[in-house]
Amino acid sequence: MSNKLCVNPMKTKTLSLLLVAALSAVNWAQATDLLDIFRSAQSNDPVFAAARAAQQAGQEKLPQGRSLLLPNVNLNANSTMNDLTTQYKGVVPPIIMSGTNRYNSNGYGVTLVQPLFRMQNWLAYTEAELQVAQTEAQFKIAEQDLVLRAAQAYFDVLIAQDSVQLSIAQKTAISEQLAQARRNFEVGSATITDTLEAQSRHDLTYAQEIAAQNSLEIKQRALQQLTNAQPKDLKPLGSQFKLESPLPADMEVWVDQAQANNPQLALAQAGSELAGKEVTRNRAGHLPTVDLVANYSKNVANSGMFGVGSDTTNQSVGVQLNIPLYQGGAVNSKSREAQANSERAKQELENARRTVALQTRQAYLGLVSGIAQVKALQQALISSTSVLEASKLGQEVGVRTNLDVLNAQQQLYSTRRDLYQAQYNYLLSQLRLKAAVGALSEDDLYKVNQAFN
Repeated sequence: MSNKLCVNPMKTKTLSLLLVAALSAVNWAQATDLLDIFRSAQSNDPVFAAARAAQQAGQEKLPQGRSLLLPNVNLNANSTMNDLTTQYKGVVPPIIMSGTNRYNSNGYGVTLVQPLFRMQNWLAYTEAELQVAQTEAQFKIAEQDLVLRAAQAYFDVLIAQDSVQLSIAQKTAISEQLAQARRNFEVGSATITDTLEAQSRHDLTYAQEIAAQNSLEIKQRALQQLTNAQPKDLKPLGSQFKLESPLPADMEVWVDQAQANNPQLALAQAGSELAGKEVTRNRAGHLPTVDLVANYSKNVANSGMFGVGSDTTNQSVGVQLNIPLYQGGAVNSKSREAQANSERAKQELENARRTVALQTRQAYLGLVSGIAQVKALQQALISSTSVLEASKLGQEVGVRTNLDVLNAQQQLYSTRRDLYQAQYNYLLSQLRLKAAVGALSEDDLYKVNQAFN
């Protein structure tokens, strides 16, 4: 009996395939998905970080405006070294007396001013509320923009990866066609033209592969800029991808929702109201102001004239009226300026309404047409595959040429690339439509993320 170990080649191959499949499953489980990219961008994107800081700064406008209605209290203090020289002249008899006195005086005081009637301050406070509303709208825009930029960067890398893989697969197929053309030429069953055509397509595909590799590197760097990390393996589209029509299926309903909730429109609306209040505030520069003023002061001189010190306390409470009479025409000029700015803000608001309506319609039509385009390309892919198979069979029986096969291959890979791009555009259109109506959130990104393995 032999002591050698017998290994079944079929079992070894099966175990190898299972091991490769298991490792692939582990790798895909560790791959980065769309939500991972978005959450990383939330923490690392400098544009979003700047928007968050701007929001925090903008919220301080409200307490600043409120401070204009509250009392101002100031404390002052002084310490003075005095050097006093005095001369006394008598008439009868004519004598002159003089004396020098050096002494230190100290004092402090507290002043309180409480505005009783300052129309400009009250209007500035109401303007602060609108400025905070503008800040919140700007941050909402930044949040939605981050979702769209994260999705766009993620999809850009995926389509770049798909382009590289398709270029490699196409080059491999053309290489086989080139080898077959050379063999046929050697045996005399084909002309040199078939070889030259295949070689030309092979060289062109190689150039396209280089361009695809370069594009992939650029897209990866763009994603890295967003997340401040080298992108890992990204999860591609999987079996969970499905087409869903927008609900409600009425474009004008989406436009109405956008007119009510779009943050860009809310920003323009707040800007228009703010400009209107600015007109009133500048006109209020002609109005009188009334303040409650209270003072308390205490001054102590350690030594005064003839060596006698002093201790003085002063307390006062009163109402102060100020009536502006003439300020060089500044108030009128600022009023005219504010009026012009108010008109500008109104026109910008109208432009924002029209722009939001247009963007909403574009997003809705992009989603609807994207669904139709994906379905058409899915059918075109089936047809292109059939054309390639028929062309190869026709070449074998002599009714199709090598060029026909090359053209069919080119059409197949172009259709597949267009299909990938259409699928990503469809997903992006879903997000853009939600952004247009001001409803885009992480939940929508989670729903899109389910389409990836």
